[in-house]
Amino acid sequence: MPVRSLIRSLAVALVASCIAGAPATAAPSGAPALRATYEKLAPEMASGPFGRPMVLKSVETESTLKGEVYGVLDYPLAKVGTSLDKPTRWCEMLMLHLNNRGCRADDGKKTLTLSVVRRYDIPVEEAFQLTFQLRVNAATPEHFEAKLTSGKGPFGTSNYLISVEAIPIENCKSFIHFSYAYEQSSATRVATKSYLGTFGRGKVGFTVVGKESNGEPKLQDGMLGLVERNAMRYFLALDAYLAAPDDLEKRLKLWYAATQKYPRQLDDASEADYLKHKRMDRAPQGKTK
Repeated sequence: MPVRSLIRSLAVALVASCIAGAPATAAPSGAPALRATYEKLAPEMASGPFGRPMVLKSVETESTLKGEVYGVLDYPLAKVGTSLDKPTRWCEMLMLHLNNRGCRADDGKKTLTLSVVRRYDIPVEEAFQLTFQLRVNAATPEHFEAKLTSGKGPFGTSNYLISVEAIPIENCKSFIHFSYAYEQSSATRVATKSYLGTFGRGKVGFTVVGKESNGEPKLQDGMLGLVERNAMRYFLALDAYLAAPDDLEKRLKLWYAATQKYPRQLDDASEADYLKHKRMDRAPQGKTK
């Protein structure tokens, strides 16, 4: 057997060992496409600037902003699926983001309502509400896909989409595609430019778009920088939640520590302030099952 074929066969066997005992089902159409993406991005993930196997992308059109993270997480696909199959569990994950100050879930209706502030220290009473519908499109041993959608948001934003898609890979890990997107209007641009000119001044994303006058890399700023920061925060939230789904304090500290690896982009609060607000937010949080 050629060496390349042998390596592929061994990789397949390793993946199969992570899902042994699961019922045999045909892989959904999305799984082959995501596996092809994994194979294409593997070299870039291995040599990227993040210190972990991941790639971040962003795009802005006339009406849409979108941030995407592709990365490898150290958990089997079964754990990813069971951690994101209900709105209550999504709430636990989303609440790690420092600007999410409350989350009410209804597992029966498959909805959740997220309370979001522009800065973590703004009173929760001034938060705007986003109500999402959860749809799990695939949950098999070879493929998981779940999406949160919300039709209407603040400042003229609409059609919010938060999605997680995953496949199993070797060594009982999962390859994740996380996506965060929404549509913007002229009112959105005005509000965002005001934020970027005040609280968000000097904030940048992760994509290198050129060189500064001193020769240092020039990083994406503006609207795309904003969406890149949010996509990264949510991806790190997913990682921290999967690491400690039953231990709030542990996952809060894991999320904060992960953000501090990228201080230029994500250092918006001290650990003490972050933990104080998250503990305070936790007390009144209501959930229905």
